[in-house]
Amino acid sequence: MTDHTPVAYTGPTRVLSGVQPSGALHLGNYLGALVKFAKLQHEMDTFIFVADLHAITVWQDPAALAQQTREIAAAYLAAGLDPTKATIFPQSAVREHSELAWIFQCVARLGWLDRMTQFKEKSGKHKERSSVGLYTYPVLQAADILVYKATHVPVGEDQKQHLELTRDIAGKFNHDFGVPAFFPQPEPLIQGPGARIMSLRDGSAKMSKSDPSDYSRINLTDTADDIAAKVRKARTDPEPLPETLEELTARPEADNLVGIFAALSGRTKAEVLAEYAGKGFGTFKPALADLAVEKLAPVGETMRRFLADPTEIDRILKAGAERASDVAAPTVAEVKKLVGFWGA
Repeated sequence: MTDHTPVAYTGPTRVLSGVQPSGALHLGNYLGALVKFAKLQHEMDTFIFVADLHAITVWQDPAALAQQTREIAAAYLAAGLDPTKATIFPQSAVREHSELAWIFQCVARLGWLDRMTQFKEKSGKHKERSSVGLYTYPVLQAADILVYKATHVPVGEDQKQHLELTRDIAGKFNHDFGVPAFFPQPEPLIQGPGARIMSLRDGSAKMSKSDPSDYSRINLTDTADDIAAKVRKARTDPEPLPETLEELTARPEADNLVGIFAALSGRTKAEVLAEYAGKGFGTFKPALADLAVEKLAPVGETMRRFLADPTEIDRILKAGAERASDVAAPTVAEVKKLVGFWGA
């Protein structure tokens, strides 16, 4: 991609991220994203959105979409996001995302998008049947980030390429319109422990809300009994837990459960093995079930409490959208002026 040497950006430090409202959130979302969002709100200016514009790149039931948006918001709140600290909002409620995305579609190059591997993976063998939105998804993602001039973005392995595209778009815009430090070059915040939680039924597959087996994941709305049952029935192998991380990596199901224990307890995998090496899953699973219930059952209870009061969720989302727009609108107004639009 085009290399535009950036000039140092001097604006505020700001982080942005979001989750699509396309199904129930699970343990992987909680450990890989939500708890990290809650931590970041104490470290920098934080914008966390519900990515409903991204969700409709594939078909969504219109009757369910608004409720799914509330569910994501409830999960944010239950995970510890404070709407007085973090700006929490639905993406579609801030029109500047879409406005900037169109301008960026005219800045981005076709060859850049052709290299995006996620489109190839998601469209499969029938890319001609995919929506144009699925193809240009990364450009909207760049607008999501840069409309707030976010300097940091939490990313997993599958999103690194999209963040590189965002940096390229920012650099090309700055270069083309003679404003070297207008948009920042956002930096990745690489997710640490808990970033990749695997299926409870297949240690080689990522935990997913689209998996047909409900026993493959722990949903955030699961009850304490549900959580304990799913841990007890999680797939394992017959051997006791090993002593070393090297031995553990050769056993995907065991590795996954030890990783979940480590993430929930705030320890490393090595520390968990130091306690449980040589012990069988008949000992380890009950301990993991107790820990998972202790950490996750209160999250589910809080989510259900928020979902029982949709008016309060809507109030938080509306207030967040207004705050987000207050930051985004001046950026888009300046972009329109730089591009040369009439009346800007």
